[in-house]
Amino acid sequence: MLVPGSIAWIVVVPTASGEPETGPEYVADLKARGATDVVNLPIHGPEDAAKPENVAALARARGVFFTGGDQSRITRAFLGSPALAALRTAFDNGAVLSGTSAGLACMSEVMITGEGDFTVIHRGAVETVTGLGFVKLAIVDQHFVTRQRLNRLLSSVLEHPDLLGVGVDEMTAVWIKPDQTFEVLGESNVLVIDATRAQVESVALGARQRARGVEFHVLAAGDVFDLRAKRTP
Repeated sequence: MLVPGSIAWIVVVPTASGEPETGPEYVADLKARGATDVVNLPIHGPEDAAKPENVAALARARGVFFTGGDQSRITRAFLGSPALAALRTAFDNGAVLSGTSAGLACMSEVMITGEGDFTVIHRGAVETVTGLGFVKLAIVDQHFVTRQRLNRLLSSVLEHPDLLGVGVDEMTAVWIKPDQTFEVLGESNVLVIDATRAQVESVALGARQRARGVEFHVLAAGDVFDLRAKRTP
């Protein structure tokens, strides 16, 4: 929550979007909600992610917001860059990282790109790549209930059964805290898929996946979930 008159250096990162007005629009919205020190950081590729002024802006950030669009644009620009190193420094120093849509998807270490066949639950049906890695215990997915994305997250989790799957619907958020618990905020649901204790069969690439004992949790606003303990408190 932003308190009118408070001072916090907030950086909007519109890398995922192909629309030039996206960043300025979010800056204006945050200022309208009471933020007093907000900047748009137009990082569109690795060259921008190496510019000293952009690196410095991220290093001093107290809040960072990634806009929606295509999450692969974020990873192409940030992975291995000075900007990502600065972002990690800011995070380690207590900065809040946030994002919507692609800005959420990019946060997990195993990132769903949005490419693949989502009509089946097959090994290899969903493309995943290395994400920014700020969420290490789960694969996160977005627009989850509205766009019926259960197949793609379940396929991804069964390929990485050591990780939870966290599907966040539209108009909804998960607030992940340093103790690795998260609280559900917003108007819809969050679904957690847990295959860590399931019997997941190893199948060939392209084959139908099989698993027994997969657990599902359907959460709503105010619910809390512990990613380490894999349960609600």
